[in-house]
Amino acid sequence: MEIAYWIVAGLLAVFYLYAGGKKIIQSQEQLQPMMGWVDTMPMPFVRLIGVLEVLGAAGLILPPLTGIASWLAIAAAVGLVLIQVGAMVVHLRRDEARLIGLNIALLAAAAVAVWLGTVWL
Repeated sequence: MEIAYWIVAGLLAVFYLYAGGKKIIQSQEQLQPMMGWVDTMPMPFVRLIGVLEVLGAAGLILPPLTGIASWLAIAAAVGLVLIQVGAMVVHLRRDEARLIGLNIALLAAAAVAVWLGTVWL
């Protein structure tokens, strides 16, 4: 279970560090071609999502790695599940149901991380 957790958490952390970092650093114009929804959201909200994604990535890795407050990894995974639920709602409201495949995959991976965290941590 430990190896499975590290694989899932590592992949999620890499993805969310990249995606969250882009949301924090790039302008709305730079994000728009890859993330069409940013034109309907205020940039402070987009930046907040980016910060939450980066914190979620750190939360998946650092607590179990250090052995300090390992329960935070489960909380981070639950937070990433909630981010994906919100992302799916945004896509469905924008009539972009065809775009939620990645969101479903990320939600499933984060849910697996929650389960593995409860079993292993």
